[in-house]
Amino acid sequence: MQPAQADPVAGLIDIPLPPQVSLWPQTWTSRIAIVLLLAAAVAALWHLIHSWRVNRYRREALSELAGIGRRLDAGEAGGERLAELSMLVRRTALAAFPREAVAPLAGPAWLGFLDRSYGGQGFSEGAGRLLASAPYQRTPPDKDQLGALATLVRQWIRGHHA
Repeated sequence: MQPAQADPVAGLIDIPLPPQVSLWPQTWTSRIAIVLLLAAAVAALWHLIHSWRVNRYRREALSELAGIGRRLDAGEAGGERLAELSMLVRRTALAAFPREAVAPLAGPAWLGFLDRSYGGQGFSEGAGRLLASAPYQRTPPDKDQLGALATLVRQWIRGHHA
């Protein structure tokens, strides 16, 4: 008979495992590149949020303009739509520019201001003249004239430089 032997597995030693691989890069240049990329991502996100907040008045004005366009397409009175367009442009300009620069303007000075802020001549030489002249005419502008004015107002809201 053989003598009782101790458990042969009990004398084994565990194999040492290598340390876990770090998720953080080992070289300094990689670390710096990651930090710079994160900083750029944070800056881009801040810029997007800031732009979204700053242009809120534009989104609201475009939404209101869409409602005016729907009422115009439904054939509602042209004089009322012209008044709504005029008030919309004035409110949008007051939201974008200092009140002292916008509030006292009327007539050709108002149209010139709109042209300068937009970079075109559509208000003083195009469909935008309705804003200054139509309130004093006996007949309201027709649907085509108001459609051209609404298109110009939409372009101005999207493109004016505040």
